Amino acid sequence: MSQKIHFQKNNKITFPFKRICLKLSGEALMGGESFGLDPAVVSRVAEEIKQVHESGIQMCIVIGGGNIFRGVMGASQGMDRTSSDYMGMLATVINALALQNALERIGVMARVQSAIPMETVCESYIRRRAISHLNKGRVVIFAAGTGNPYFTTDTTAVLRASEMNCDVLLKGTKVDGIYSADPFKNPEATRYDHLTYEMVIRDRLNVMDMAAIALARDNNLPLMVFSIKEQGNFHRCIAGEGQCTLVDTCDS
Repeated sequence: MSQKIHFQKNNKITFPFKRICLKLSGEALMGGESFGLDPAVVSRVAEEIKQVHESGIQMCIVIGGGNIFRGVMGASQGMDRTSSDYMGMLATVINALALQNALERIGVMARVQSAIPMETVCESYIRRRAISHLNKGRVVIFAAGTGNPYFTTDTTAVLRASEMNCDVLLKGTKVDGIYSADPFKNPEATRYDHLTYEMVIRDRLNVMDMAAIALARDNNLPLMVFSIKEQGNFHRCIAGEGQCTLVDTCDS
């Protein structure tokens, strides 16, 4: 998809997407806690996902692990980077299993696929099997990143969204879009409604790592950044009514 997304508006909500990928940070599941998972927040996020899924949209999810362990942080404290990255991948599996459980408790069938084989707890990542799950109406949660160190879960999200032929990648964050600076630190920061990939790379806007942005650009994968903390915002953004920032290849 190389053109800017246009949402149809009429008396009935029209969803222009058939299949989407949602990127969630581990911190999004932390709530007010300083570490780990907040069960109430996990349940609320699951309800948000269910609302969109019930609209008939096929959905896959890539989840981070920063609420449990962040590989880069471990490396900065003297750990071997490869070992710390693998530890971070295992943290994403914990989050994926928690989200799967929350979804299935509210009637949404979900499958976890890990890039690191661990057959006792989840499936291994197989592209065709994942697509089959999506076509059967199941939510697929991708865990363990790409299975390789030195790659972020943002890059994983772009990779999996491209492999699954998703129409768009949505990144759920704690803010309602992309800003020129951290809005929590700089109240004068400017919020953008629309950007091109080149603008994000040129201005080094802190939304995803540059490898992920470059991969999305090269695959013409639109990116929507929105606040997952605002109840109902995920569904509104999919419908073209929520507040978010769109990143694509169109400069108008």
